[in-house]
Amino acid sequence: MPGHFQYSCEEFVKALPAVVSAGIPAIILFGIPEKKDARGTGAWTKDGIVQRAAAAAKAKYPDLVVIADLCFCEYTDHGHCGIVRKGRVDNDETLEFYARTAVAQAKAGVDVVAPSGMMDGQVAAIRRGLDAEGFSGTPILAYAAKYASAFYGPFRDAAESPPRFGDRASYQMDPANAREALREAALDVEEGADMIMVKPALPYLDVLSAVRRRCQLPVAAYNVSGEFSMIKAAAKAGWLDEKKAVLEALTSIKRAGADFILTYHALEAARWLA
Repeated sequence: MPGHFQYSCEEFVKALPAVVSAGIPAIILFGIPEKKDARGTGAWTKDGIVQRAAAAAKAKYPDLVVIADLCFCEYTDHGHCGIVRKGRVDNDETLEFYARTAVAQAKAGVDVVAPSGMMDGQVAAIRRGLDAEGFSGTPILAYAAKYASAFYGPFRDAAESPPRFGDRASYQMDPANAREALREAALDVEEGADMIMVKPALPYLDVLSAVRRRCQLPVAAYNVSGEFSMIKAAAKAGWLDEKKAVLEALTSIKRAGADFILTYHALEAARWLA
């Protein structure tokens, strides 16, 4: 699945034929609004960028699985993943807006909602919101183990979403703590997740493997922008064979237990494997 590059809605639609012709079954959408505000309003408005992109993709390619990332960091002017009160993210207030966003995404035709904000109770709140609006069949791909990682750097720069103050370590996970991932995954399953995710992938293959052994649901791994960029930069410098390095990295993620992989390498990897 390609996270791939930054597009306008029109450019995104033009890029889809290459994705479909390569045999890639699914895409994941992240949105960068024209304007950001303290509440992340662009995340749930009917004409929000993800909603428009999803509707356009499904109209042109109804069989393409469209996943929507659900978080506020791209939409808020402060860069945090929820509603901020007195300098801190208000977990409970944020849940209401997460549910509202999930419904807006489902109405636009999104096939899978993927909450990534790591708020406590986010899966249960989104499940209730979707069910109440008649979207009980819309599955949730929960970012169950999302670490406070240095490997998100290139994406944050592209999405213009680094926090304006503080950091996200209070709601993302400590890289030294593996056991917390198992607790978080179990909680998301209990709350109604249909699939769970480990992010990033390569520095956390041990976590991915442990989650795979404990969980009966499909498990995803996110091969994030920093992992992608390191291989690209090394290949450009002539230090690595890009094709071999990419396929080796993706194979290691699969070997560790991922049922499917979200990766910026998707388009190239699909062509190489074909």
